[in-house]
Amino acid sequence: MITSDVRRLLWVRALRAFGDGYVSLLLPVYLLALGLSPFEVGVITTGTLLGSGALTLLVGLHAHRYRYRTLLLAATALMAATGLGFATITQFWPLLVVAFVGTLNPSSGDVSVFLPIEQSVLARIVPDRARTAVFARYSLVGALVGAAGALFAGVPELLAHAFAVSAPSAIRAMFVLYALIGAASALIYRKLPAGLAGEAEAPAAPLRQSKRIVYILAALFSLDAFGGGFIVQSMLALWLFEKFQLSTAVAGTIFFWTGVFSAFSYLVAVRIANRIGLINTMVFTHLPSSLLLLLMPFVPDLAWVIVLLLVRSALSQMDVPTRSSYVMAVVSPGERAAAASITSVPRSLASATSPLLAGYLLGLSSVGWPLAIAGAIKIAYDLLLLATCRRVRPPEESARRRSTAR
Repeated sequence: MITSDVRRLLWVRALRAFGDGYVSLLLPVYLLALGLSPFEVGVITTGTLLGSGALTLLVGLHAHRYRYRTLLLAATALMAATGLGFATITQFWPLLVVAFVGTLNPSSGDVSVFLPIEQSVLARIVPDRARTAVFARYSLVGALVGAAGALFAGVPELLAHAFAVSAPSAIRAMFVLYALIGAASALIYRKLPAGLAGEAEAPAAPLRQSKRIVYILAALFSLDAFGGGFIVQSMLALWLFEKFQLSTAVAGTIFFWTGVFSAFSYLVAVRIANRIGLINTMVFTHLPSSLLLLLMPFVPDLAWVIVLLLVRSALSQMDVPTRSSYVMAVVSPGERAAAASITSVPRSLASATSPLLAGYLLGLSSVGWPLAIAGAIKIAYDLLLLATCRRVRPPEESARRRSTAR
């Protein structure tokens, strides 16, 4: 069910994904061009995730007190300020401050303050039977346009050659574009209903009856995110740059196709979830992708690394729409904003330390130990998720199970 409000959210998701797509690749290139070390790149990447996590937690816990449109508009203002900050500042410590308080996203997924608000709005305005499909479309749009953004990351290199400007100068223009994307997002958000807010019956406390399952999910998702932090797109790009001496344009092309593979996997995830359930879909698609990640550092040939990246991309992101749908399904409507925040923020916080460690390890060796560590941690997460949550079913799965039993 695609209403005008859903379309607006999808348009903004597309705009932000485009910005995130090229920024996640250009960030390590830009920072290295400024003279920073791989470890310092990891520190700034960690700062972006820590800041996003803290802000998202703050918004999620208090979102039930405010109108969602107001919060979204404030987030776009911060996005514009972040782009301008990176376009004008060149020193490590000021950049770290901007990274911490801003909205920059070093990963291929959405880990920003926008996420819990948009998810709670979507869950409110679509019926249960359409929820997973709408979340899949939301993820599909983000992945496809994010892939185009990754391809767009090669533009500064072309501009630098065509107009004989320095690489940092060309990349600064891309951060200005990121700020403009924030402004364009604000114009779209302004068309959302002004009274859009939490449920009228929302509890005074952010979480009550759903507290136990939300905390369990938050802990499990944090473990997954800690592993994923070793391979956020900026760190994965840094590994490719260091080990195979790839250009930004070539890396952008690789990440374009991984994004395309991920995007279409979202549609497949809906079909699989309708057959075997959300939790089973999350586990049995994610587990083989984690095994591929574990093997990737030990493949010496770039062509085979690309093959493994593509196959992994076709599997690893099927848990994104199913995870979002599952969280929204197993909590009460009034607790959705808090649940989205509490399950996504620990992901940001847990993943925040990993890039720092990944940058340190990549500074020592280009072997790719961060990838192997990430794969092992993610395998542990998959097994724990299956053991812990397979009996907690969303309403539509419970209804389908009862209907089948009759």
